[in-house]
Amino acid sequence: MAGTRATGILIGIIAAIALCAALAAAQSVLAPVAFALFVMAIVWPVQRRLQQHLPGLVAVLATLLVTLAVAGSVLSTVVWGLGHVGQWVFANLPRFQSVYEQGTDWLEGHGFVMAGLFADTFDVRWMLRIIQDISGRLNTLASFLIITFVYVLLGLLEVDVLRRQVERLKRTDIAAYLVAATADSARKLQVYMLVRTLMSIATGLVVWAFTLVAGLELATAWGAIAFAMNYIPFIGPFVATLLPTLFAVVQSGSWELAALVFICLNVIQFLTGSYLEPRIAGKALAVSPFMVLLAVFLWSYLWGLPGAFIGVPILIVALTFCAHSTTCRWVADLMSGQPPPEPEAAPLA
Repeated sequence: MAGTRATGILIGIIAAIALCAALAAAQSVLAPVAFALFVMAIVWPVQRRLQQHLPGLVAVLATLLVTLAVAGSVLSTVVWGLGHVGQWVFANLPRFQSVYEQGTDWLEGHGFVMAGLFADTFDVRWMLRIIQDISGRLNTLASFLIITFVYVLLGLLEVDVLRRQVERLKRTDIAAYLVAATADSARKLQVYMLVRTLMSIATGLVVWAFTLVAGLELATAWGAIAFAMNYIPFIGPFVATLLPTLFAVVQSGSWELAALVFICLNVIQFLTGSYLEPRIAGKALAVSPFMVLLAVFLWSYLWGLPGAFIGVPILIVALTFCAHSTTCRWVADLMSGQPPPEPEAAPLA
């Protein structure tokens, strides 16, 4: 019995590794499909309302144009912010070099001799190239978005047909399960994006106001970057916190100001991401923070930047389907991050 159980566990691990390898290899095919399904779940209520007043194809095209405009605005915001940061880096290269040399001198004075060896090959243009590379990768998302929205266009045209086909399945229990789980997943994804958008706007405004009051240059760019990057859990807020901290050192030459900027920005990110967002979303999106972090890093490893964004929605959908299954409901309960309900007290005799 023990040998059979160990064999089953080993087979499960091998299957999981093989599945991850297959997902990574099929990124160019599967990632646009995953994003298309996610977009369809978000925009379906808009199309349904438009269909009450417009022909079906016209409603789909109108929904698609609105979605493209929103997605393009978010991408343009982060590209614009990083572009301004890159221009500032290029115009202040000597200041970056001076701050780095001061840092290496301090490290060498405290026994970190490798800092001096690294300084011989260091070039602050590395940072500029990194920023340009990030901006370039965001611009290359255009082809990815085109493929995704072709899937969205075709998918939106078939939603009603597919629903009717599912409802006509001979296994009425499976049909009811698929319809209920799909509808619940779509509702949760809509709540997730609504809450994420509200928190991103709030984070961007607060970061803009704080950097402006702190006297940092590029306050508008920092706010724009914080707004756009907040859509990617953990990784996005970290980048939006680290960059202004580094630039605060270069601009002012004060490590105290940099520490203040770092602490305050982290407090802002903590309040919005760990305090306000869970309370606004409520128990409908209750997911263990550990699983959220795992989903972000796992899918970013498999699919890169698109995976970092889509990882949490995939996790939400998977747990929702588990919650609607009697045999897998324990998985959703285990990964919800919520304490089990207290047992009801026995009535007094």
